[in-house]
Amino acid sequence: MQLQDERSSTLNTKAKKVALSGVFCALAIAISFLESLIPPIVPVPGIKPGFSNIVTMFCLTSLGFPYALAITLFKAVFALITRGTTSFFMSLCGGLLSLMVTAILFRLSEKSVSFVGIGVSSAIAHNLGQLLVATIILGKTILNIAPFLLIGGIVCGFVTGTIFKYTVPVLNKLTKNLLKGSINKC
Repeated sequence: MQLQDERSSTLNTKAKKVALSGVFCALAIAISFLESLIPPIVPVPGIKPGFSNIVTMFCLTSLGFPYALAITLFKAVFALITRGTTSFFMSLCGGLLSLMVTAILFRLSEKSVSFVGIGVSSAIAHNLGQLLVATIILGKTILNIAPFLLIGGIVCGFVTGTIFKYTVPVLNKLTKNLLKGSINKC
């Protein structure tokens, strides 16, 4: 009887994680859509705030890599549906490289690299991934925009890392309560 209760509890927790990751996917896509409505601050393609990365970073730390990977893939598919093939490949390559860097930094240095440092590294990795795709698509290196992407990555990564730093305690509490099934405490 105890084994059956443990299995039921494990399945229940897995179901809650899947449902929560669905909410995170919807949130990341909604934020990504809202970002697309913001006019460019700098007339360089590829520079966006990257606020949806906050959702991916949180999902990585709270639910794990497979769930964060799912969000990254859903965001790329959303880019395909709303902005076309080039945006899909830009989002996919940038998102995967960003996720890898973020996962490595979270795993290797939980205390030595700040959330802001991880946000900046993640944004720069995303921009490098996009630059790689642009180079492949165009058939030539476009390093002339690399300095702008680097500066944009530093600024936007600083902002997303800072937002993540201040929202993660609240999100952790909310997620923990949701996974326990205690919605009234949220």
